[in-house]
Amino acid sequence: MYSKILNIKFPNSEVQKPLVCNLARNYDLVFNIFKAQIFPRKEGHMVLELSGTKENFKKGVDYLKAHGIQVENAIKDVKRHDDRCTHCGACTAVCPTGALTIERPEMKVVFNHEKCSLCELCVKACPPRAMVVRPLSDSFF
Repeated sequence: MYSKILNIKFPNSEVQKPLVCNLARNYDLVFNIFKAQIFPRKEGHMVLELSGTKENFKKGVDYLKAHGIQVENAIKDVKRHDDRCTHCGACTAVCPTGALTIERPEMKVVFNHEKCSLCELCVKACPPRAMVVRPLSDSFF
């Protein structure tokens, strides 16, 4: 299984079309939308994880590009420095996806990276600066 987190940008002429659903239907790809900002008649932005065979992944990306969609690798990731974390829970209050939770009764903050939407709210909320943004350096394919 091949999987990548992608940033995609829709031109205003394409936001009303079911392009992402067609990835699943026509290319047997699985998608997980982490973050989306799409409005009628305006440019749209989306961060999603796309998974499937490498061949279908490439065909799906080519399909998006043929419709004028800008497709890029996610160029950043959120990471927690466990040695800096004081388990204060400030990050859990702002996390919209539940990637950061408090494990009870230990009162320990747990970071589930798979649920992270790259919104970076935890980075700003973390007093000891344990949550950081790091660049990703892998190539697109």
